[in-house]
Amino acid sequence: MGQLYNIYCDESCHLEHDGESAMTIGGIWCPQSKKDEIFHRIREIKEGHGLSKNFEIKWNKVSPGQLDFYMDIVNYFFDNSDLHFRVLVIPNKQELKHDLFSQTHDDFYYKMYFNMLKTLFEPGCGYNIYIDIKDTRGQRKVEKLHEVLCNNHYDFDRNLIRKVQQVRSEEVELVALADLLIGALSYIHRGKNTSEAKLKLIERIKVRSGYNLMASTLYRENKFNIFVWRSGYGK
Repeated sequence: MGQLYNIYCDESCHLEHDGESAMTIGGIWCPQSKKDEIFHRIREIKEGHGLSKNFEIKWNKVSPGQLDFYMDIVNYFFDNSDLHFRVLVIPNKQELKHDLFSQTHDDFYYKMYFNMLKTLFEPGCGYNIYIDIKDTRGQRKVEKLHEVLCNNHYDFDRNLIRKVQQVRSEEVELVALADLLIGALSYIHRGKNTSEAKLKLIERIKVRSGYNLMASTLYRENKFNIFVWRSGYGK
């Protein structure tokens, strides 16, 4: 058996009628064997900024007073070769025509989750997927996602995708970090610009990634992978 990886996923503005334009789904992955070391280092960075080790990293909490901390967290992500990120962006949900493809918004949601994750899987490796709890439908959603992922990869024995599990972002450092990076992509793709601190953090991500964050990266980009979905792509 090859390497075992953990993938920590989150989403932003994924509901059909939430009044937001762009929808984002993304995840951070790392070797399972490196998880404890990474969690420990993130907590050290928190304490180095005078924060509790239980302080929750969250895009909505980015503010001028905590900007230096969030800059260091972003730098840590880019400096650590064991950490990788992929995000799928649907720029405008209002343009979706689910009825033309005989699908519901939930069907589309699972297809997009699959499209976000499918490039990460390598034959011979194993994957544990952790998803932030969002609502009371969470358990049904993770069971359905596990089924969709396994069926699409002919992984009927679940050797490739070992588990899909709900977790709380405030308790799992890399789900919280996924929230931060996904939040940055969601902010810029929704055309938001009211927070100077958030714009500065986005600029740091642009500089460190080498991308403008508005367009898809190369398919095999391994550190900071962006896929901007268009309606002409797989339905």
